[in-house]
Amino acid sequence: MFDLSLLIPDFLSILPVVPWTLAMAVAVFVLSTLLGSLFALCEYRRIPVLRELVVAYKVVFKGVPMVVVIFLAYFGLPAALEFVTGLVGLKVNGHMTPNWVTLIVALTACVAAFQTEVIKGALNSFDKGQAEAAHSLGYTGWQLFRRVLLPQVTVAAIPDLANSVMVIMKALSLGFAIEVVDIFAQAQLTAALNFYYLEAFLVAVVIYMVIAYLVTQLADFSERRLRLRS
Repeated sequence: MFDLSLLIPDFLSILPVVPWTLAMAVAVFVLSTLLGSLFALCEYRRIPVLRELVVAYKVVFKGVPMVVVIFLAYFGLPAALEFVTGLVGLKVNGHMTPNWVTLIVALTACVAAFQTEVIKGALNSFDKGQAEAAHSLGYTGWQLFRRVLLPQVTVAAIPDLANSVMVIMKALSLGFAIEVVDIFAQAQLTAALNFYYLEAFLVAVVIYMVIAYLVTQLADFSERRLRLRS
């Protein structure tokens, strides 16, 4: 039977991991967006060799399930870290790498492939005639990027970037496979104590919905502000 009296205790049990989950989501979002922007520029500028490498990267990380990438990082990252640090004469125990770092690295690698498409689509939406007009007015390359291209590309990308935040939030639940506790994992642990799983998962659903609402509102507010400035 559904027990309403457990909702508040379950909420209080899950609530402490919400900031930690959000912190990991922000880290993955920022890192994957930066990496995706770099990859998108390589494609947008059609840089030889790098463009082909980016295409290959997207094929791999868009096709391989995230949970598989997480396990590959879990078993392969320590050895890779020891090898790289060994090249510069450092001795690092890669097996001491925290699991949450492994999760962030794995999800960043996966999400970056999708962020590349988001940024590339925003770049392609930019009217190149505006660049020519800016150059005719004496704008430098940096001024063109900062005052013309960046605001417009950001506005075009905001809706998809907001969606990617929620994709990351849901992907973090896969971290339970390598013992990283997020909102969903804490709900499972909480329910395991009393076997009332429906109540704990319902609380988790409500928390996810609140976060999704706040992210959507923040994205809409940012888009409106940027449109007014541009």
